[in-house]
Amino acid sequence: MNNTALKIENLCFQYTNSSNLHLAVNSVDLSLGYGELIGLLGPSGCGKTTLLRLVAGFEKPTKGRILINNNIVATNKYLVPPEKRGIGMVFQDYALFPHLDTWQNACFGLKRGQDKKRVEWLLDLLGLSNLRFRYPHELSGGQRQRLALARALAPGTSIVVLDEPFSNLDVDVRLKLRSELTHVLKTCSASAILVTHDPDEALAICDRVAVMCDGNLHQCTSPPDLVHKPATSFVARFVLQRNVIPIDVQGTNIHTPFGTIINPIKDQLVLPYELMLDDKCLEIIPNLDGKAVIEGSEFQGQYWSLRVALGSHKYRIHYELSATPKVGDRCNIRYKTNKHGLLFPGAVNCPLQVIN
Repeated sequence: MNNTALKIENLCFQYTNSSNLHLAVNSVDLSLGYGELIGLLGPSGCGKTTLLRLVAGFEKPTKGRILINNNIVATNKYLVPPEKRGIGMVFQDYALFPHLDTWQNACFGLKRGQDKKRVEWLLDLLGLSNLRFRYPHELSGGQRQRLALARALAPGTSIVVLDEPFSNLDVDVRLKLRSELTHVLKTCSASAILVTHDPDEALAICDRVAVMCDGNLHQCTSPPDLVHKPATSFVARFVLQRNVIPIDVQGTNIHTPFGTIINPIKDQLVLPYELMLDDKCLEIIPNLDGKAVIEGSEFQGQYWSLRVALGSHKYRIHYELSATPKVGDRCNIRYKTNKHGLLFPGAVNCPLQVIN
């Protein structure tokens, strides 16, 4: 039995009115299972929203195809319009009708004569039942976002796409709503794609996370796999905020700014060119004549997160609260004991054991 609600095959898209020859979406393959929530993650301009517009039917592919419930809805020669795809959209700015109240907004996508019991149920599920006669300007940001979700789900849609739905909300409201989203979707038996540029958000609530950059899909996997087995150095940098260490591979040794370590890669057909590690793998040693300089510090509750410059390179380093670092202090940097980094390409595990 096919368990795929949405399938994207070799999808490409280029804006025809752009002088830039770069593809906004480049050969993307992605599937969305029934009841699954996928986070679409990447920096601004990477192609996330364009991919959503292609899925929703607002753009026609340059190449490739899109299938919903195993039916083709888009190719470069064929396009099922948005209103016939059965996809619900939730926008960053809510896109509610200001002249309609909560009930009227929630019912807007229903077909003539369609039963409105589902709308009643959704408003109750989302805590909006007692606000049905209020207009959008009379609702809080969180209430407007719940209403936008109710409207998207009201027609009985099985697929919902959400374009950065929490970005305009206060932190407390954002955390509460995103924790409720998975429950609401599962209760409605809906599948969803959530576009975000916040790695913590995607890792916290999504079944799988798809990471894009410059129109390309770098990886799509579960949050644990993404954290422990990033496919590319971009995934490690963007999602995990890892430090990028310049290296020079010489046979069995890897020379780094913080000492020489053993090269764990036996097959030298592809030499690693980057070492990546998190902020807990490095430590600073205060030294008036040190080669590194503390450029900033951020209080993180249980520790300091230091921004340290060594030459033209910047590093983030975890620092205990027992001392107060000062901007401008000089120091040296070294690896902590019993720590590991990742070598790219290949995401190869690398012990950070200095040999000289």
